[in-house]
Amino acid sequence: MKYIERYLEISVLRSLENFPVTAVIGPRQCGKSTLVKYLARKQEGEFLYLDLERPSDLEKLRDAEWFLSEQSEKLICIDEIQRRPALFPLIRSLVDEWNRPGCFVVLGSASHELLEQSSESLAGRIIYRTLTPFLWEELKRQDSFDIELTDYLLKGGFPRSVLANHDEVSLEWRQSFIITFLERDMLQWVNFTPETMRRLWQMLAHVNGQTVNYSTLANSLGVSSNTVKSYIDLLGSTYMLYAIPPYFSNLGKRLVKAPKVYLSDSGIVTALLNLRTFDELYGHPGFGSLWETVVLANLKGHFPNSEIFFYRTSNKAEIDFVIKYKNFIFAIECKASHAPRLSKGNYNSLEDIQPDCTFVVIPDKKGWSMQKSIDVVSLEELINRILAFKK
Repeated sequence: MKYIERYLEISVLRSLENFPVTAVIGPRQCGKSTLVKYLARKQEGEFLYLDLERPSDLEKLRDAEWFLSEQSEKLICIDEIQRRPALFPLIRSLVDEWNRPGCFVVLGSASHELLEQSSESLAGRIIYRTLTPFLWEELKRQDSFDIELTDYLLKGGFPRSVLANHDEVSLEWRQSFIITFLERDMLQWVNFTPETMRRLWQMLAHVNGQTVNYSTLANSLGVSSNTVKSYIDLLGSTYMLYAIPPYFSNLGKRLVKAPKVYLSDSGIVTALLNLRTFDELYGHPGFGSLWETVVLANLKGHFPNSEIFFYRTSNKAEIDFVIKYKNFIFAIECKASHAPRLSKGNYNSLEDIQPDCTFVVIPDKKGWSMQKSIDVVSLEELINRILAFKK
């Protein structure tokens, strides 16, 4: 199907040609397995796919060294690798023995930092590629289905959610995803209580896009601040949450130091808030922060190696996002309005940051120039303008 031709395709193919191990990581159900199977069919040679959630595949790995050694001429894909991190030392040994690129593709729904906590380092042998749920441009460029921005805001970017024929079916999928994630996927990590995590996740949905207050959350949950912090770190390491650090400059300003926390997918936010239609979403107090979530998810997807910050002073001067891309600094303000206006605090922040360009992102199809070095843009225009920016 056309929609699996993701932005990651070219970089994964390049990785297979140059590295013994390619890791495709990202949240569950974002299309990693579909993408890799699709790419494997385009490769020369045999392909072996092992799913560590399938008992029959786990049985094949009872004597993993013998079994994998017998597959030395194949491209071996191991899905859900975080379930058997003990395989990493064996993979390291085998790729050193085989001494060629394209030995293994490993798929996982945990960050490489979290994987490496319990695995042998594959430094110099592995390259990581992160797949996100659908980005807006990926959906817009397909002719086989018609997706409106309102659908994307409500349903998020997970394929089975955003491509569902009805809002109710999409919501049911997201609610099932949340239950499965809490009651099965997260149990592999130590010191974890599903009920506490669900309550925290729902609280974070209500304060989505705000600076995190560990003590307030801990008091509401009846746990310690350290527990809340570890749970938030775990959500981040499994791609369910973004913690955006503050942007500091040498200005002597009193700046907010706590990170802003966003759930990583707008559809998961609306499911946790039990918002069933766009009309319910549009009238909700969190609509503005949900638009910020969508903008952030697309920035993360298009610019995975770029640093993204927010800026806020104690006097409430604020810019939603500051992104460093190449040698440029961009200030990005998100306005869920077709007639956006910048506040005095926004202008004060821009004087402090001195960005190369400022973009005001709105949920519309086309933007305009607001004033010198400040442009109103659509979400699609934002990405293209950053990519093409020249002073």
